[in-house]
Amino acid sequence: MKTTIILLFSLLFTSANLQAKGSCDEAEYQQFDFWLGQWQVTNPENNQVSESKITKILGGCVLLEEYNAPSGFQGKSLNIYDKQQKKWHQSWTDNSGLLLQLNGEFIDNSMILKGSIVDDKGKELFQMITWSLLENNKVRQHWQQSIDAGITWVTLFDGTYTRRQ
Repeated sequence: MKTTIILLFSLLFTSANLQAKGSCDEAEYQQFDFWLGQWQVTNPENNQVSESKITKILGGCVLLEEYNAPSGFQGKSLNIYDKQQKKWHQSWTDNSGLLLQLNGEFIDNSMILKGSIVDDKGKELFQMITWSLLENNKVRQHWQQSIDAGITWVTLFDGTYTRRQ
């Protein structure tokens, strides 16, 4: 009986371990890999606004973004492909207290994630962030906001990510 229980636990542990090792091998988990690296981020006027480091963690299942601006502004995001919903998810937090949760998908070589936040007056503000691979292995991040449920959009951030040597 004791041998049977040990064998059963051993089989369960081995099965769970094998599932964890191969659970993020699907092509969808690689869709956002173009954003991996250490970056200098500039605005449209080509002024450096920040540095950003994007790495894969947790066995290659999650992208971790670490964003730092010279002003002291810092933020981090966790990005993962949700296999059940067949959508990408990002949770962004920063030292201003913002929590932004976005969901979306990889379309036409761009990652497009959407969500909403509520302002101090209780109004819902719709958010859309698009990451696109540019020529010369650069990445554009375009963050837009809508106050009219997506009818019109204004740009909150337009950054070009250039790999640091």
